[in-house]
Amino acid sequence: MGVVINFLKGLAERIAKENKSKLYIGGAMITLVVIALSGLSGWLIERLYLSFQINNPIFSTCFFSLILSSSLASKSLNKSILQVLNLISKENNRDNLINSRKKLSLIVGRDVENLDANEILRALAETASENSVDGIFAPLFWMFLGTIFWEFNQSMPGPLAMAWVFKASSTVDSMIGYKEGKLKWLGFTGAKLDDLMVWIPSRIVLITLPFCCKSKQSIFKTIKDSWKDGIVDSSPNSGISEAIFAYCAEVKMGGVNYYKGERRLKPIIAKTYPMASINSVRKILDLSLKLELVWVLGFYLIIKFINL
Repeated sequence: MGVVINFLKGLAERIAKENKSKLYIGGAMITLVVIALSGLSGWLIERLYLSFQINNPIFSTCFFSLILSSSLASKSLNKSILQVLNLISKENNRDNLINSRKKLSLIVGRDVENLDANEILRALAETASENSVDGIFAPLFWMFLGTIFWEFNQSMPGPLAMAWVFKASSTVDSMIGYKEGKLKWLGFTGAKLDDLMVWIPSRIVLITLPFCCKSKQSIFKTIKDSWKDGIVDSSPNSGISEAIFAYCAEVKMGGVNYYKGERRLKPIIAKTYPMASINSVRKILDLSLKLELVWVLGFYLIIKFINL
């Protein structure tokens, strides 16, 4: 996806130059082409799976499951965050701090050069919360929707095709969905589509995550406070995702971040709770795993109910 996006981005910029309308159209075409290729690739693999499943049910199912799991970033996300946590938990010296910043720079978009240990932990808490929705729960939702499609007609896009459509949208957004320079127009369509595809999953996470944690307040109040804190974020999907994890893990998030030297102030979330710590970041990862299991079980039961 990245290779195709980079190629099409360069082509669109050469053709459109500084023309805003052409950049808008070019961005829309990039999004359409990448999503179409990704969805079609997933759909063709699904056709092969359904064809071979008749004669080789065990092998084909294992192979298809392996490909399907590649759409979920739970393992890679956890591994990256735990690597930074392990460095932070060691004796606090300059080398560990420098290495922590380097590892952190691979998973966050903010500037990390001047972050101290506390700010590194806040960055980990925020990226673990936000990216769990983008990397785990949104793809799970679209896999589930594709599975529902198959219950009606197996010629329709299934779980893999729908998951890859989402991953294509997410990848376009992460590569060109920025409000700077030409990307303000070139990445507009991809960014808006990604917001649309995460809209429902982020709100389901808001409603379901409180059932996986032991909070000092009621489930209803946790949801209400998370909505109130998260919806004011410039990216409501991200804000809601961070807020519900913040309240469930009882950790304060938000504050000043720098992106390419530019200062940005994010709304403070769960301000009555303490700052991020090693334990609170681990708690966010544990909550994400618990909720993932709850979602898989819930989706399985819904599909079984449809088949009754």
